[in-house]
This record gives sequence, C-alpha cells and structure tokens, in this order.
Amino acid sequence: MLNTVYLGAEALWGVLSNSLALLADAGHNLSDVLALAAAWLAQHLSAKSPSARFTYGLRRSSILAALGNAVILMLVTGGVVWESINRLFNPGPVAGKTMMIVAAIGILVNGGTALLFASGQKNDINIRGAFLHMASDAVTSLAVVIAGGLVLMTGLTWIDPAMSIAISVIVVLATWSLLRDSLDMALDGVPRSIDRDSVETFLRAQPGVADLHDLHIWPMSTTETALTVHLVRATSLPAGQTETLLLQNTVEILRTRFGIVHPTVQIESAHCQSPCHLADPHTV
Repeated sequence: MLNTVYLGAEALWGVLSNSLALLADAGHNLSDVLALAAAWLAQHLSAKSPSARFTYGLRRSSILAALGNAVILMLVTGGVVWESINRLFNPGPVAGKTMMIVAAIGILVNGGTALLFASGQKNDINIRGAFLHMASDAVTSLAVVIAGGLVLMTGLTWIDPAMSIAISVIVVLATWSLLRDSLDMALDGVPRSIDRDSVETFLRAQPGVADLHDLHIWPMSTTETALTVHLVRATSLPAGQTETLLLQNTVEILRTRFGIVHPTVQIESAHCQSPCHLADPHTV
C-alpha cells in the first residue's frame, strides 16, 4: 500500500517538475507494485494442493511470476531509455529541488521494502524478482537525488536524462540473471543449484546399479526440484541389498544431499528396459 501511494505521488511530482528521472523512477515503482502483487499471488497459488487436472498443483506459477517480473522490468527500462534519449536532444527545465525531496522519500520506501525480501531472495528467484524490483528502485531514487543536486549546482538539465540512462543500464545488468534463470526454469532446464553430473555419478555408484537412462531433472517451482530416472539393476545384487533398499536409499539421498524433493526412480532389469521416447533418435 505504501509503495502504491508513493508511486502516485512521485508520478505527479515528476510531471509537475518536468523531471524525466522522477518519471523513470515512477515507472519502475509501477513495475514494483505489479511485481509484489505477482510474487504474492504466485506464493499463494504455489501452496495449493495438487488436483486431478493440475497433478503437481500450481507450483510453476512462481516460475511464471519470476519470468514475468524480469520481462516487465526490462520493458519498463527500455521505455525509460527511449524517452531519455529523446530528452537528451530536447532538454527542458527541471526542478532539481523537487526531484531531490521526492526521490529521498523513495529511498526510504523502496529500501525498506527491499530489506523485507533480502533474506529470502537467495534461494527463491520469485522473491529475488521482487527484491530486485525494490532494490533497483532504491538505487534509482538515490541516483535521482544526485542528479537533482547536480542540476541545482550546474543548471545543466541534460544531467537528468543522462542519469536515467545510467540507472537503466544498472537495472538491466541486475535483472539479466533473473531473466536468464527464470527462462531456464520455464523451459524445464536443470536448476543452477543442481549439478546434473554429480547426480548421475551418485546414481551410477549405487550398489546394484549396472546402468541408467532417461535421467530428467527439472524445477517444479522456484524452490522445488523433481527428478525421474530409470536404474538398470545388476544381474545379481550385493549381499544384503534388495531392490527396496536400493530404492529407499537412493530417494533419501537425492532429497537430503541434492535437495531434489520429488524424485521418481524406476528400477528395471537389463532384459526389460523401457527407454523414453525422448532418447529415440527417430523422434523429433
């Protein structure tokens, strides 16, 4: 609510003071409000239980929210850069003092909100998306304060759009990893926190495993990972080893060591393998 009120006030004063930097910051604040709403909605949907139609529940909504936040932030930033370039060639009067006062309030509002997401953003890219929105706006507000001071001291109005472009570059650099990671997750890429080769090495090293195939690892949500694999059982199992023990031990270690919360392991004999159609070279 506080961010929404500040957004309206900043946009109004940006128009009244003819400050593109303030309007740029207001644009980012708009994306912030949308990001916070999307992150909250995704967290709510992710907690819903699986159903007959959505057998994994709605966990993937957190990935879509993170991807949406990254895309929105990039689009808003692109619009700011476009307008800033136009303003560089067509500068206008800027009320530097108003810029500084409004932006200083923004540092407190956005910085305080960013701190609320600071701890959770390390392990959840959905929360990281919200954090980046708020942190980037806090930095933007700081830059606007600096730009306002420079305009007051020098009278050079081109500083305002130039600072907006500089801010936009910083935002893009900060958002790139979020866009990359969320897109990977949306395309069922192996999460960057999981080393696929280490998982495969572990599976092949299990007593009684002769081979494996159809190893798939993908994110169910921004915090949960799933795995499926076919383990080919050796002709004779080691003493004391059974298929049940092999299955139980493998699943337990996948969960505890690798953080794969939903592993599905199929054990089969060398004479009864059922390869996945994705491994078929004739399948497009």
